Amino acid sequence: MKRIALILLISLVLGLAFPASAQCPCEGRTVILKAPAVSMTSTGELVGVPTEFIITVAPGSGHVYVETWPLTQVDMQASARLAAEVAGRVLGVDMSKYDVFIQVKADAPIIGGPSAGGTMTVGIIAAIMGWEIRKDVMMTGMINPDGSIGPVGGILEKASAAHQAGAKIFLIPEGQRIQVVSETKSRQIGPITQITTTQRRVDVAKYAEERWGLKVIEVKDIYDAIYYFTGHRLEKPKPKTKVIISTGFLEGEAKKDYSETEMYFEKVKEKLDESDVSYSTYSYLKAALDDASKTLNSAKQALDSGEYYTAMSLDFQARIIIRHVDWYIDVYEGREIDEIFSEVKKEISSVEEYIANLTIRGVTMLQAVAAGEERIEEAKEYLKQAEASYYNQDYWDAIGNAAYSYERAKTAELWAKLGEKYARGNVISRDAIKKAAREQLDNAKLIVMYITSMFREENLKDLMDLLEKGEKYYEDGKYSAALFSAMEARIRGEVILDTIGIQNVSVLKDKLEMMKEDAKDAIGLAQEGGELPLLSIAYYEFAESYEAKGTLEDIITAMVFYQYAKETALVFQKWKANVTSETSMIPSPIQVPSSSTPTPTETSSKAKSTTTQTTASSSICGPGILALLALLVLIKRR
Repeated sequence: MKRIALILLISLVLGLAFPASAQCPCEGRTVILKAPAVSMTSTGELVGVPTEFIITVAPGSGHVYVETWPLTQVDMQASARLAAEVAGRVLGVDMSKYDVFIQVKADAPIIGGPSAGGTMTVGIIAAIMGWEIRKDVMMTGMINPDGSIGPVGGILEKASAAHQAGAKIFLIPEGQRIQVVSETKSRQIGPITQITTTQRRVDVAKYAEERWGLKVIEVKDIYDAIYYFTGHRLEKPKPKTKVIISTGFLEGEAKKDYSETEMYFEKVKEKLDESDVSYSTYSYLKAALDDASKTLNSAKQALDSGEYYTAMSLDFQARIIIRHVDWYIDVYEGREIDEIFSEVKKEISSVEEYIANLTIRGVTMLQAVAAGEERIEEAKEYLKQAEASYYNQDYWDAIGNAAYSYERAKTAELWAKLGEKYARGNVISRDAIKKAAREQLDNAKLIVMYITSMFREENLKDLMDLLEKGEKYYEDGKYSAALFSAMEARIRGEVILDTIGIQNVSVLKDKLEMMKEDAKDAIGLAQEGGELPLLSIAYYEFAESYEAKGTLEDIITAMVFYQYAKETALVFQKWKANVTSETSMIPSPIQVPSSSTPTPTETSSKAKSTTTQTTASSSICGPGILALLALLVLIKRR
């Protein structure tokens, strides 16, 4: 009986030794890179720490394994998964046929998080292609879904760590060469200690060159990074023709919207004049309508300038005020507020049902439906606030929130109808949208955790609210809305990282111009791919309206909208780089076995860091080998 049990146990262990889903790392290629990380001392000071990344890519089934030692303060799993995804997009490789194994080793606990995303992406691409990695190059920077290198913190500390590790070239995200450093000084004046804090701008490139002879280079995206690490050029996809960005597709809707809003304004203005409200109430409501009139004038100017999305946004703002006044007069003259709430609920239910029954065809419709879903959820939230105000006997706010809710539901319907009108392409499955939403939510969470760990930011409530909203959409099965809410949260987090401590408008304008150009290219690529990225074009125009105002706050808002325009244009888009080289020979990518039985992996004589070929019989690894070793001891004892 014991013999039978032992045979069964051996069979089980052999099953573990040769897993069906994940192949062994010994069947792939391995590259080793070093990257600077940041550790926090017991006193709260940030210090640079050299970190080693051992990255292996092998035939498999889409798994990404991460081992960190010591443990990182912020998990790196989401960043590693995104790195693998971007590497696959850049090379046009199906990463569901590969497994990625990443070991992270440091001499001290590091904060971790997304700041090594760019380095991991470089390593994965190099492992797939069999390219050598320069040992004297190091980098810091997040990897974004579009392949751009995102902003990080601790640049000065990481430059020091790069120098300590022997780097000659240190790559940093574009736009982060100038760092703002806070210096705190204390001075004793009798029994009083005077503490002063000043901010100083530091040119990292100049500082590192003078102090260590370290060359600091800004990189825009993974394409730049790959060149500096390997000498191979990946040509970034660019629009082949001049990109024309116009919200002309909204012209008919915008003109109709303005006309109806103007008529509604005149109707309510007349209604107020003929009402029996008191003098003080009349004056208050008249002032509100005057504000609506000014907003309508701005809408007319935008309409005449061909800025149709901006015009409709201003119409929306004016209509909220007009409806607020309209319904307040109704209540003053005897209408029950509950009756207004019922009207709003009916409108919300009707639009929500309409959106829920839509089948999403193509990215254009996905964007529009997501906009509709987000707006209908916002309408529901404002209705809740209206009811809360009503029960607190705050009737003015109750009516105002109800008016906002009603008008928001109307805009949700508009976007959904635009989606139907411009739908094109294949059906995007609910599961695909769900998966994309989950990935975006995880990436957004990672960035929020990273900001909190690095800067101890306490004013992240809006960002956290956005994330919670996205999670709520996800739980409710509104995956399109969850996807775009998470995307917005991630983008806002990146903009916070990119602008922390910067109060100089000219510096921000330089960053803004780069974001604007990237958004334009992304929209152009989407258009060449047969899509009409409605939301992207609308937000691009909206960003321009904030850019024109020119204040510090408006420029940062414009940054968010340009980034959002870029990201929404690229969602579900496929892109692949063309590979060129500074050398005469490029090794072949890792070959994926055609059958389920593992086969030897081709290696390149050029890539010194790759593993040797192995046969299936020697590829016992992971939990299987550990269990088998334990079993051998057991067999010996028996």
